[in-house]
Amino acid sequence: MCDNHQKPITASDKPEFFGIDRYGFPEAGEHPLDPAEYYPPYFWSERFQKLGYHVEELRGGFYWVTSGGYDAGFVVTDDGVIAIDAPPTLGENMLAAIEDVTDKPVTHVIYSHWHTDHIGAASIYGPEVEIVAHEITKELLERFPDPGRPLPTITFAEDYTLTVGGVTLELSYKGENHCPGNIFIYAPKQKVLTCIDIISPGSATFMHCDASQNITAWYEAQHQIMEYDFDYLIAGHHMKYGTPALVKEAIEYFADVLEGAQEAVDIYSRSDRLMDILLKPGLDRFWVGSENWINSMANYATKHVLEKKTSNGKIWSERLAGVTTQTKYHAYTVLESIRLERPRPTYRLRGENPPPFHA
Repeated sequence: MCDNHQKPITASDKPEFFGIDRYGFPEAGEHPLDPAEYYPPYFWSERFQKLGYHVEELRGGFYWVTSGGYDAGFVVTDDGVIAIDAPPTLGENMLAAIEDVTDKPVTHVIYSHWHTDHIGAASIYGPEVEIVAHEITKELLERFPDPGRPLPTITFAEDYTLTVGGVTLELSYKGENHCPGNIFIYAPKQKVLTCIDIISPGSATFMHCDASQNITAWYEAQHQIMEYDFDYLIAGHHMKYGTPALVKEAIEYFADVLEGAQEAVDIYSRSDRLMDILLKPGLDRFWVGSENWINSMANYATKHVLEKKTSNGKIWSERLAGVTTQTKYHAYTVLESIRLERPRPTYRLRGENPPPFHA
């Protein structure tokens, strides 16, 4: 590897880092630069480049911490600190961020959900803390034990109010979305909402709807976020906190993904189109035809999203980061959600051949 690939990334690298040649991948030239507003000023700061994390007070002692790829939060109360999550990519920098603003100990930890990429460093808080989580999160951690993710000491089924040192947090479980046990954490006084892995402010979100398990419910959770009176959203990724406007932008983008995926399923599941694609490679190459069918639908939905003029007259790559790399993955996941989770308009009748609409 040549020397320029080994040099540390600095603010002066900004144009090259997000251009074509930084890592010598020619395919990067096929994608536009991310919208400039995606990258907040701290990202290019000397402090962030040196320390690798950023901490910022949102309101009333509620702090947001980011490593550039993962987000977490904490609240300073009169009696100690309530920490929310512990991503391994932050690791002990989460403790450093807390120590930047207070010398009070962490007394409580809240697990947003059980995934190790968000709570895999929770052991850093020590053995004396109270850990609050949904009962499904505890069940999963008991089933798949991990010393980095200590078991919760307090669990709940639907709603739980945590009050520590004059600060109140309202925890709510609205059912499986990103995964079973993923909760909403709301600070009503500060108007800060934490809801992890539902959107990623300013970006198209990581592939496959952020690797979510129940896509229909994941879409529902986007709208459930908007039911809260919040000014700030800690969303888990990627380098900025959310606002109501950024959540609405994400909702619009994924509505377009769903629209394109539904059109694709409707068009490519007609008997004539379906059988033509499935049988074209030959009866002895059924799985090639199946891949062609899925790819045809995903490509249709992706084209629909990438070329569509959005509500402000721009295309999505001009509004959100990562659109051209992530949309096809989302399209595939959403069209599978349509096929597996949503009502079918009909079913095959006895003796009918070939299959009807919507295979």
